[in-house]
Amino acid sequence: MIRLTGAAVFAALFLFGTSPPTAAQDVTLTSRDTAVEISGTLLGFDGEFYRLQTEYGELTVDGSGVRCEGPGCPNLQDFVAEMQVSGAATMGAVLMPALVEAFAQKNGYVAEREAGDTPTDFAYVLRRADDQKVAARFYFRATNTDEGFADLLADEADIVMSLREIRPEERQRAREAGLGDMTGINRSRVLALDAIVPVVSPSNPVRGISPARLAQVLAGQITNWKEVGGPDVPIDLHLPLETSGLGQAITDQLLAPANLRATRADAIRHPLPGDLAVAVSDDTFALGLTSYADRGDTVALTLTGRCGFALTAARRTIKTEDYPLTAPMFLYFPARRLPRLAREFLAFTRGPAAQIVIRRAGFVDQSPEEIPVDEQGNRFANAIVAAGAETTLGEIQRMTATLSPMARLSTSFRFEAGSVRLDAQSRSNVQQLARALEVGTYDARRLLFVGFSDGNGAASANRDIALKRADAVRRAVSEAAVAANLGRVELGVDAFGEAMPMACDDSAWGRQANRRVEVWVR
Repeated sequence: MIRLTGAAVFAALFLFGTSPPTAAQDVTLTSRDTAVEISGTLLGFDGEFYRLQTEYGELTVDGSGVRCEGPGCPNLQDFVAEMQVSGAATMGAVLMPALVEAFAQKNGYVAEREAGDTPTDFAYVLRRADDQKVAARFYFRATNTDEGFADLLADEADIVMSLREIRPEERQRAREAGLGDMTGINRSRVLALDAIVPVVSPSNPVRGISPARLAQVLAGQITNWKEVGGPDVPIDLHLPLETSGLGQAITDQLLAPANLRATRADAIRHPLPGDLAVAVSDDTFALGLTSYADRGDTVALTLTGRCGFALTAARRTIKTEDYPLTAPMFLYFPARRLPRLAREFLAFTRGPAAQIVIRRAGFVDQSPEEIPVDEQGNRFANAIVAAGAETTLGEIQRMTATLSPMARLSTSFRFEAGSVRLDAQSRSNVQQLARALEVGTYDARRLLFVGFSDGNGAASANRDIALKRADAVRRAVSEAAVAANLGRVELGVDAFGEAMPMACDDSAWGRQANRRVEVWVR
């Protein structure tokens, strides 16, 4: 029941449409002047706002202006923030617990880990250090990305840990469930970075493989090491589970661009990346695909191309996306408020202290780095070697003169395959660079957004396209930096088209690596 007896307005109301949990109870909220009364089933309380299911839909009500009556009313004096986190075990096993513990230590809480009913379930209880009262409980279910999205759609998760982007069908179901557009700017973000790496035993003589041949190995079209420069013995293929986010990212990033669909039926599947690394390390003739953070004692193969370029997975090449098989680690949120302490934790995960934790956990952080020109000699050398009839010496000299006094930021921007839309990591980079501008990190400095392209088509046309992309990224960052004083920093654009390729243009992977916008700073 909703009874309006006056014109008082006291609530911020948002319509969603999720069904109430079975444990929910009825409550009545009454404004302080008794002019407004709302009855419904309490879906949640975050310490500030009530969330109710009413006959008119789901409402979120500011708790500061109401009194709560009924058996479901929370204890306002000893409120305990709760957050349900579900999804990828790779994130839930080490990274998220390490971040929770660091957040607790930094903010005056004592974190205690409690085991759940199954090996994949556990919780962190945060107690105030001064009085030992419980302030929060973070519940974790560390299974896989698919299960995380399933829990979200079932209203059993507040945050999804994902090793891939949300699928179109999951996005549609989330909309239908009233969770909002999960691809929106406030519905997801990149927590840390990882990469897909092909790995072999240290005793294996092969040290490089092209992405095209790697895809053929996955599909079973290449089954012998001699076809990739090794001995005449069969390749034992080791992969993550198909239901894991990493396994699905392998399909998306390697098989799909090569128009291949199925992996070898006899591939050995591993539930944990660490187990995969151990198995490959012990087998001279094994080839595995795993994450950069979980490569263990194996040797990561360099991605090669027929034109001579080589791309190696390393912290810096993953951060810049120069290595093409990057694997961002996502957090997804539904369109509802989380408790204040949970929001504070998520804000902490963006800060410099959290980036240190991410690095210590073996993953790649998102702290921007400035890369001096004298550490990029190979890139400028490649530009000279790869220069063709259309890329003139004058253009190479102009590029060198423009960029030599500057340093390259590790914050780069790349685009989805066959699209002008920024990829997931780059969309996160827009927000990250915008925040840096807002806090004055680059005050009194010059940021130059520099566009590069692949070599398909005329060089002049490619340069024009690259310039437009650079300007689009500059505008996106400027618009996102709503609280920045842009008068204190100079934002410029330039483009050099195909003048500095990162990879061969003879494959979709190479062309995608070459289409980019870099940020240079002076």
